[in-house]
Amino acid sequence: MKHLLTLNRFLVKYKWKLLLGLLFVSLSNYFRVLQPQMVRKALDLVLENIRVFHLLEGSDARESLYGEIAMVVLFFGGLVLILALIMGTFMYFMRQTIIVASRLIEYDLRKEMYDKYQSLDQTFFRKNKTGDLMARITEDVNKVRNYLGPAILYFLNLVSLFVIVILAMLSVSPKLTLYVLLPLPVLSFSIYYVSNIINRKSEQIQRQLSHLNSVAQEVYSGIRVLKSYVREKFMGDYFLAQSNKFKEKSLSLARVDALFSPLMILLIGASTIITIYVGGIFMIQGDLTPGNIAEFVLYVNMLTWPVTAIGWIASIVQQAEASMERINQFMDTPEGIDNIPKVNKLPKGAIEFSNVSLVYPDTRIKAVKNVDFYVKKGEKLGIVGRTGSGKTSLIDLLVRTFDPTEGKILIGDTDLRDYNLHTLRSNIAYVQQDVFLFSDSIEDNIKFGRPDADFEEVEKYAKLAAIYEDIQELEEGFKTLTGERGVTLSGGQKQRISIARALIRKPEIILLDDCLSAVDTQTEQQIIHHLKTELRDKTTIMVTHRLDALQDFDRILVLKDGEIIESGTHENLIDQKGAYFEIYERQKLDEVEG
Repeated sequence: MKHLLTLNRFLVKYKWKLLLGLLFVSLSNYFRVLQPQMVRKALDLVLENIRVFHLLEGSDARESLYGEIAMVVLFFGGLVLILALIMGTFMYFMRQTIIVASRLIEYDLRKEMYDKYQSLDQTFFRKNKTGDLMARITEDVNKVRNYLGPAILYFLNLVSLFVIVILAMLSVSPKLTLYVLLPLPVLSFSIYYVSNIINRKSEQIQRQLSHLNSVAQEVYSGIRVLKSYVREKFMGDYFLAQSNKFKEKSLSLARVDALFSPLMILLIGASTIITIYVGGIFMIQGDLTPGNIAEFVLYVNMLTWPVTAIGWIASIVQQAEASMERINQFMDTPEGIDNIPKVNKLPKGAIEFSNVSLVYPDTRIKAVKNVDFYVKKGEKLGIVGRTGSGKTSLIDLLVRTFDPTEGKILIGDTDLRDYNLHTLRSNIAYVQQDVFLFSDSIEDNIKFGRPDADFEEVEKYAKLAAIYEDIQELEEGFKTLTGERGVTLSGGQKQRISIARALIRKPEIILLDDCLSAVDTQTEQQIIHHLKTELRDKTTIMVTHRLDALQDFDRILVLKDGEIIESGTHENLIDQKGAYFEIYERQKLDEVEG
């Protein structure tokens, strides 16, 4: 249970609820154990009076004694009902403390995992599938919650009831108690053996479930590609095969679980037979009364559910251990980006790359090599180059998706790593290549950049992003739902909405990573015009394949294999007749041929 020990901090946090729960469990079981004692007293009194009743045959006192016997039975019967009512009341409070504590811990754990996911870098998300992340924060946490709630509840109930019942049995007959507990060593060994099997099988099941979630998530996200390639049957057959594997593993675990109940019932039955047989011998010897034997039988049967629940508890604990191990794998993942701010000011001023290199930690590919450049505040910088030349890597370095392997990046004479990470990113508008829209209205997608923005601002920045007229043509305007990942919109519309979402933040720095590829030339020029006029005091870095868009930019960098091979204005680079000139001429030729 080493992985479950990491939950101890939550148990300490809610210790008072758990301690109250333990108190209620103990009180509930105390009043439960009193009931067999009432039965013993009632049975012994009735048996004694029945003998007297037979001796008084033909006497007038017999009728009176019959009434007294009936009153005794009624009294003890009422007493048992009252004790049961008190027991039930404490059981209610028991659940209101322990189960509620487990739900609070479940909430805390999910929140911690969610925060952890958000703090991890891109390397983590490249290695792990979305379906697996979802399985760990839902299914795995739910299994851990079962351990924190029902498992702990019934374990405390078992221990408390076992201690109280054994003490009660010892007070009646230590010898008979010893005989009754003889099956316990067999029970202990069985639990240990089967629990190990359950732990192994539970981990396999959780891994398979994560795989199923990942497959389903990918299929639903890429449903249009799936249908376009007519691969529905192939993916359906694959999902069926994986579901069958999950079914087989689950049935295998169910078969092991099924061993517990019959085994527990057999051992409890053996204890009952021993009670009656050995107790009968002691009764003949005069050491016990019939009421004592009845009391012992009730005690043994009282232990039936808690003892049979040992298997169930063991199964829950082992499943929770397997799930907690998977959760801890993620929770123990070190954060790739350290947020240790040394300055509390906003990142303003010029941007400087000084001998910057980047090696991706997962692939060990050197994406950026000894890059140096300087961008004044308010300047417009363009970055061009072939696919894989390191353009996006430069942008990722500015928002600290990754930190440089070598060199440093400065904004206003301050190292990027010295800024508060959240302050840094909140002052940078980053529009990525892979546009992502939420399944919400267009207005809310734009306001995602700044939730407190009013509708007039939403309209203003929609115009700056050249998407306002497109929105007006939609039946519901800004209230139009985009669908999952913006499926109801065209590629160009999604790109422009994402630009509006970025600009509404009123950032100091604007980063555009080839986010106009699906926009026509006229619309692209309109957006760039707004960047040069309404946003002229904002520093802009734009990655693009369309060189016409960069003609009025202050400077252009040409990258190749992570290095800057050319730098200058559009006119300068054309005059150099180097790599930039070749790309420009090729694009002009394509336009003519097109």
